[in-house]
Amino acid sequence: MTNTLITGANRSLGLETARRLIEAGHTVYAGMRDPAGGEAVRELGARVLQLDVTDQDSVDAAMRDIPALDVLINNAGVLGHSFTVDDLDATAMQTVLDTNVVGIVRVTQAALPLLRESTHPVVVNVASGVGWPRFLLGEGRDERPVLSVPYAASKAAVVALTVQYAKNLPTFRVNASDPGYTATDFNGHSGHQTVTEGTDATVALAMVAPDGPTGEFHDRTGRIAY
Repeated sequence: MTNTLITGANRSLGLETARRLIEAGHTVYAGMRDPAGGEAVRELGARVLQLDVTDQDSVDAAMRDIPALDVLINNAGVLGHSFTVDDLDATAMQTVLDTNVVGIVRVTQAALPLLRESTHPVVVNVASGVGWPRFLLGEGRDERPVLSVPYAASKAAVVALTVQYAKNLPTFRVNASDPGYTATDFNGHSGHQTVTEGTDATVALAMVAPDGPTGEFHDRTGRIAY
C-alpha cells in the first residue's frame, strides 16, 4: 500500500490529484487549512488532516497523525495579491514566499523521518511554468503575459529547491511538476486545460519508478529541459 500526503488537497488540482491517486490504489492523506472544507476529498475516500503549511505546529501535528508515508506532494500554494510592480511591496512578497516556498520546506523537513522509512520515497513539488524564465519570455507562451513578481519568483524557487533536495536525498525521487494553464479557482477558470490534464505531470511523478528521474521538472508532455 502506498501512503501519500497531498497538501492543499481540498479543491482544484489537489482534489483531482487525490482522486486519481486513490483510484490508482494509494491511501491518501489530504492536508488542508480547514478540514470543514474537505467534504469533496473525504467523499473520495481520503483521510483529511488539518495542515496549514505556514504553521509549524500544524505541520508537526499532521505528521503525528500519519503512520507511514511513501509519497509527499507539496501542492498547496497561493497566487497572492500583487500582480504588477505598482502593487508590489515586501509584505506581498513575503506572504507568497512563506506559503509557496517556505511552506514546502516546513512540510518536507517534517515528513523526512517518515519518508526515510519508506522503501521508495517520492516527493513531488508543484511548481509552474510561470517560474521558468524561458517560458515567461517565450513568444506565444501562456506564461508571457504574467507580470506578477511574487508568484513567478516563488515558483522559480520551487524548481531550484527541488534540484537541491534531489541532490541531498539520492535514494529519493524528488521532482517538480508544471500543471500548465489549467482552469481552476486560481485563475477564475480561465485556463484552457482541464484539472485532469493539469494533474498529469504530478500524478506521473508521484508514481515514478525507483529508478526513475529525480531532480527534474516535468509538464504533462514530459521533461522540461534546464
